[in-house]
Amino acid sequence: MIKSYFKVAWRSMMKNKFFSIVNIFGLAVGLTCCMLIALYLHYETSYDSYQKNIDNLYQVGTTNIKKGEKEDKAPYTSPPVAAALKQEFPEIAESTKLLNLFTDDVNLIQYAPTNSDKKSFLEGHGFLADSSFFKMFTYNFIEGNANIALANPNSIVVSETMAKKIFGDQPAINKVLHISSNMNGDNNYTVTGVFRPVNSPSHIDANFFLSFSGGGMDKYLQQQGNDFARNNMFYTYVLLKRGTNAARLESKFPYFVKKYEANDLKRMGREKLQFLTPVKDIHLSKELTANVTAPASRTYLFVLVSIAIFTLLIACINFMNLSTARSSKRSSEVGVRKVLGAEKSSLIRQFLGESVLMTFIAFLIAVIFTILLLPVFNQVSGKQIILSFSADKSLLLYFLLMALITGLIAGSYPAFYLSSFNPVKVLKGKLTNSLAVVSIRKGLVIFQFIISVVLIIASVVIARQMNYMRTADLGFAKDQQIVIPLRTNDSKAVYSALKNETKSSTKIISVGASAYYPGISNPSDASFYRDGQSMNDAKHTRINYVDEDFLRTLDIKAASGRLFSAQFKSDTGNRIIVNETAIKELGFATPQKAIGQNIHYDLRGKQYSFQVVGVVKDFHYEDLHSPVTPYGFQLVSDKTQYNYLIVHTKAGNMAPVLKMIENVWHKYDKNDPFEYNFLDEQFQKNYEADNRLAAIVGYFTVIAIVISCLGLFGLAAFSAEQRTKEIGVRKVLGASVSTIVSLLSVDFLKLIIMSIIIASPIAWWAMNKWLQGFAYRKPIDWTIFAYTTIIAIIIGILTIGSQALKAAVANPVKSLRSE
Repeated sequence: MIKSYFKVAWRSMMKNKFFSIVNIFGLAVGLTCCMLIALYLHYETSYDSYQKNIDNLYQVGTTNIKKGEKEDKAPYTSPPVAAALKQEFPEIAESTKLLNLFTDDVNLIQYAPTNSDKKSFLEGHGFLADSSFFKMFTYNFIEGNANIALANPNSIVVSETMAKKIFGDQPAINKVLHISSNMNGDNNYTVTGVFRPVNSPSHIDANFFLSFSGGGMDKYLQQQGNDFARNNMFYTYVLLKRGTNAARLESKFPYFVKKYEANDLKRMGREKLQFLTPVKDIHLSKELTANVTAPASRTYLFVLVSIAIFTLLIACINFMNLSTARSSKRSSEVGVRKVLGAEKSSLIRQFLGESVLMTFIAFLIAVIFTILLLPVFNQVSGKQIILSFSADKSLLLYFLLMALITGLIAGSYPAFYLSSFNPVKVLKGKLTNSLAVVSIRKGLVIFQFIISVVLIIASVVIARQMNYMRTADLGFAKDQQIVIPLRTNDSKAVYSALKNETKSSTKIISVGASAYYPGISNPSDASFYRDGQSMNDAKHTRINYVDEDFLRTLDIKAASGRLFSAQFKSDTGNRIIVNETAIKELGFATPQKAIGQNIHYDLRGKQYSFQVVGVVKDFHYEDLHSPVTPYGFQLVSDKTQYNYLIVHTKAGNMAPVLKMIENVWHKYDKNDPFEYNFLDEQFQKNYEADNRLAAIVGYFTVIAIVISCLGLFGLAAFSAEQRTKEIGVRKVLGASVSTIVSLLSVDFLKLIIMSIIIASPIAWWAMNKWLQGFAYRKPIDWTIFAYTTIIAIIIGILTIGSQALKAAVANPVKSLRSE
């Protein structure tokens, strides 16, 4: 019986090749979208799943509390927390702290083989870790011993990829590397381990690990002592003993804070709470918006899941519409089968069998599409997703099950509808599409285009926001700015010579230096208060350490007072320049009234005071997701605090300018490689996730439109086929081609316009919610809906018009010959 069903299904497909191809291709594209997004979701939900201790691994976070301010949850702690937690709570088997070298986008690593020249490499994703780190986290060591790899000072553990890059096929163990880091200084490290990265993703995306002991950060922490209030930039992890209740342990943390942290926090005018986050939940955390690597955006995932579901729904709707529209072609078959004794249930099974067969064919095509498109999808999404038939058997079975369910859903309505025909009526040729059936078909077309219009509006809104972020006035000059990292002590020592010779060129406008520049992470901060206040009133302020030309190089404008200048030698003392937001939050009525006033901060019971000599206009030192907050500049004479040289060039060909700067660099620093970035490009890196979302939504919007148009194309073709004789009569009676095209198109265009009317408020609500993630955004205005309406109507006209025009220009003699 089943064989008979599929034989009939195959014959039906071959008899109606055009509609079968439209249905199968639409389903294949819809299934491909679902498979790609399902692979993406599987990847995003599998972070750290390979860790052997995953069920007992937790990250310790901090809730910062300050009177008058919103509570802030962060994944960071102060450095002494890790050791103190293990000492205080017997439930904790092990603890460790981790610090990523975030002030450096990459680190300079140099290796001097015996009897060979020194080799230089730039490596990113570097971390400082305690000796206990590899006792808690699972890494596949192919050289060295994980348990003792970071036990000694100045030890480094590298990835297999990094080891091969530096040492080739030679063993890496006991080789010495010189590593330069603005955060950790210049030091020699001995390789004590090599690990092979696993295919599963981790929230700790490490290329190498350095021991805390022996580096510049170790010395800094020794100077700081056990300060539980400051330096909140460390990631702390605990491994709980088996059977430990994490919630019960967390309930004891207020006592821990009171015992260990209260005195330091009181001096800083703030309070804290510590909390636990399971490591397996970090990447999908709702509370933490930042971490070792950026957590997945739940909004982003929701958008992708919605796109996958709706794309597949559109394909299913196509199948339903084309199947029911072709009901008159199958009516005689149904009538004969019923007369010969076929039951309604057997007819339902037959039509569902046809649907499942077509879906299975679409599934096979979709698998091929998925394999071919996965590299492109990885490039767009920024992931390294792998589909392996051997490793992902269960996932492929889920895909097959999804395809079968899709076939049953897509074929259910046509199956029940076709099997319900009255055999007497259909054999007399009296079958007509009921009003209800036509209404359902129109409703499904509207639903299809609602989804498509929503996606079109989303694409336009996202594109406008991305363009706004690229072109918005950031309050500083970002174009024609060359950023040259000063990574080593040698390069910092020759800073003055590099600067002076570079700026002597007629192609250079200005040269400045700083610890940080706009768009990158800045961990330096202080909490300032004005005269008559205390640390309880202090406002958190980011601090940048600059030379006298940095502000002019970036063309940051003064709102009041003056900028730093070599003429004022005392500026390297207790002078400070702050932005307008800092002045407002500190309570000064105007920038002018702040000039000459002192602001203060306290550290370990001692007050430090700074005189405000200038106020600059607000500028975006962070990307447009974040509002402008208090920011200050201090002029320093210690050149080792300068991490970057910024060169502002005149407009024109950049190649000769870069060559000139490179020659100057090698003249004064022969040991270090010359490298550079452009400030505008570096700043735009903050929008990588948004750009990926824009690209993915854009691609899937095109796919959704294509599938919708396939269905519309098929319906228009079928409508024209049904009205062939009517069109022939109208042409004989003098109807023009344009009249007939309008006649066949107007009903479908009405449906598209209705879709636009319904979709517009839905899209406005969804995209307005998405835009709330940006502190500065391009508002949604009426022009977006006007563009969308024009785009949707043009798409509809092109889709329907081709079939309408074909029918309109057909020879009426042929269509009326049978009459």
